[in-house]
Parts: sequence; C-alpha cells; structure tokens
Amino acid sequence: MQRYLIKIGSRIFPQLLVNLAYHKLANPQIRKLRSHELEILEKAVVDTVDFRGFQIKTYRWGDGEKKILLVHGWEGQAGNFSDLVELLVSNQYTVYSFDGPSHGFSSRGKTSLFEFSDLVVEQIRKHEISRIVSHSFGGVATVFALYRNQDLQIDKYALLTTPDRFLDRINDVSHKVGISNGVKNRLINRIEREYGFSVGDLNVSDFAEKTGVKKALIIHDREDKVVSISQSRNVHAKWSVCDFEEIKGTGHFRILRTPSVLDRVVEFIES
Repeated sequence: MQRYLIKIGSRIFPQLLVNLAYHKLANPQIRKLRSHELEILEKAVVDTVDFRGFQIKTYRWGDGEKKILLVHGWEGQAGNFSDLVELLVSNQYTVYSFDGPSHGFSSRGKTSLFEFSDLVVEQIRKHEISRIVSHSFGGVATVFALYRNQDLQIDKYALLTTPDRFLDRINDVSHKVGISNGVKNRLINRIEREYGFSVGDLNVSDFAEKTGVKKALIIHDREDKVVSISQSRNVHAKWSVCDFEEIKGTGHFRILRTPSVLDRVVEFIES
C-alpha cells in the first residue's frame, strides 16, 4: 500500500517525493553499536572538533610510531573497527578514526559525500597519515579526497569493500523509497545544482588511478548483499597499483570482525 501511495504521489506531488528521497540521502541513520564496539570507544582518547558546523568526535588509540587512519562507511562509525583497532595497537600502531558528519556520536545535520570527504583530508593532514583502511562508503569518500588532493601520498591503503558509482547509491535510495524515474531525475538535478558535480562522473573507478596511493588492496565478499562485488571489480580493473582478493562467508559487515581478513589487512599494511 505504501509503495502504491508513493507511486501515485510521484505523479501528483513530485517535488514532495524529491524532498523525501533527498532527506534520506542526506541524513544517515544511526546504527546501534555492539558492546565490544562501545568498549573500544571507551579505551580511546576522545576529542571533539568543529567542522563545517558539526561537532565531530575523533578517536585515538595506542602510541606506536606507525600511524594509520580508519574511515568508516555510510551509516557506520569508528566503533565498527573495534577488532581491527586492537590488532593494530598490538602491532605498535597509533590508530586514528572519527565519526563522520551526522554519524555515530558526532552532531546531527544534513551532510553529503563532499563534507565527509573533506573531513578525511583534514584528518590525513592533521595526523600526517600514510596508511589508511576504509570500509564500504568510506572508500568513496577517501578516494575522492585523495583525487582532489593529489599532493597527499599514501603508502598503503586497504579497502574492505568499496562502492564504485555514486549513481548506484541514488538508484538504491530511489528503489527503497519507491519513486518514479521522473522523480529520480529531479533528485539528480537537485544534487548536481547544489554541489556542482555531474552525478554520472562520481565514480571511484575513475578517480583511484589519479590519487597518490602507492599500493592498494581491496577485499570483498562474493555474497555481499549491500555492495555488489562487481563494483569493487570495476575499481580494481582501472587501478594499476591495486590488488584484489575475493572472499566468502563474511557478508558486508562481518568482514570487519573476521580474524582472517583483519590479519590479511595488517599483513598488507606492514609489508
């Protein structure tokens, strides 16, 4: 019934449906953390920084000479890396992470890929980062950040899944909301007017090769139901310094707490 009403609404009140879909795109939901994820945040040195009208929570663990930045996905947060944080600290790393704008324990408000990406740049420069691990959408934000700031040199970058086309995110939201193609096109036009970018040009596979990353590794589960493995394959195919490993049995989220995957990430970062 709801999808039927939305279909009718797409014809009668298209702008209302555009606003609904835009709100869903720009206002990430907060996912509840597991107890272990909360515990790792309690062990961190926590700070709050001002960024574009947001109060951003930042985290630091360990005091090793090697430094690394962890970048969570859309609707994720720093605590999602709890298992990896402990492993990195035991390997003498100082680990940095943050809750993105309107994510986790940072303040709420309308946000976008562009603000998220600029925050990644700020953290890389502030902490003089040369190693990065990202999850899911964190790969989009990070690659876009490095593409727009090609002076940033990254020695090792591990991506635990990555989307490719930003248009796929819009298609996914449009499908979930149930809007028509006409309303979706209006939504795309609004995004392009506000941010000055063509949605069709926002592809990780086009940006990655033009970054200052010296060596990258993408790990993706064949049965990931959130981000299709085909998207990571597309990125890998155009990124000459990138290795690609397909796995099975972790899905989209359990990949962050699968020991064999995390061991492989540390082995890659250390090699």
